Amino acid sequence: MGLINFFKKAFGDMKKNTKAQHQVTKAQFEAAKTEGKATWEEAKLSPSQRQALMQKERDAQIAEANARKAAAQERIDFAQSLKK
Repeated sequence: MGLINFFKKAFGDMKKNTKAQHQVTKAQFEAAKTEGKATWEEAKLSPSQRQALMQKERDAQIAEANARKAAAQERIDFAQSLKK
């Protein structure tokens, strides 16, 4: 009986893992499909609209870099305050 229960549990676990992996794969496929559509829509923009989109992306990257810089400065300040 112990061996039968072991295999039942093992195959049950494999079935659960397969279902979970299928959900992950399906979500990744949908994301890739949507990203492709976004790229296609962006390709149809006029040059001025594309420039505006690129500027928006650059502004977001600058804001992210500034936030990282501020967080790092806080860590530096905290480390220096501990030395005193």
